Amino acid sequence: MLLSIPDIISTEAARQIVERLEKANWKDGKGTAGHLAVLQKRNAQLDAADPLAQQIGDLVLSQLSQHPTFISATLPLRILPPMLNRYAQNETYGDHIDNAIRTIPTTQEYVRTDISATVFLSDPEDYEGGELVINDTYGPRSVKLPAGHIVVYPGTSLHRVNPVSKGVRYAAFFWVQSMVRDDAQRALLYELDGSIQALTAKNADASEIIRLSGVYHNLVRRWANT
Repeated sequence: MLLSIPDIISTEAARQIVERLEKANWKDGKGTAGHLAVLQKRNAQLDAADPLAQQIGDLVLSQLSQHPTFISATLPLRILPPMLNRYAQNETYGDHIDNAIRTIPTTQEYVRTDISATVFLSDPEDYEGGELVINDTYGPRSVKLPAGHIVVYPGTSLHRVNPVSKGVRYAAFFWVQSMVRDDAQRALLYELDGSIQALTAKNADASEIIRLSGVYHNLVRRWANT
């Protein structure tokens, strides 16, 4: 399931983050790439231990923890702390698939990368190119979202970041280990939860809502890997 979610961070908060990132101590992004992906990667990243990276990562996580659409779509069990990247003139990240397992730096706890996520921080008018292109069931899909919006998609997806031809693209990115590993099952649960919420908002028959809610939770029990 590929899903864009608006306003994880406000436009003003994203603008303030970019102002701070413009003065940050950036390092070669190849340092965090796998042995195959390193051949495709040309960008810059903040060190995970950089206080600015940690502050922005904490802000992203705090916002996500309060966002019902994100929770419903991902059913998070573990989230790798967000990292920050920068793409400037002609920088790109060619076709690749993310590593299946990553490690939380502070705890050495393993995270299975069921879901990949990118929070766009730059205003799309501030740079040219830089689209995130994700191959899904229906072919390549190009994603370039307003500042503060997030896209989540299966970690199994082949994807790339197109070259930036003008300006600078800043983003936060991270991975989620879901309680429900299978993407198709997560998509069904997301649709079911959305229907339950819509019926509740319309004051539909309470007994029917309870029945649907029971189906939802029984499916979670059947499919959860915790």
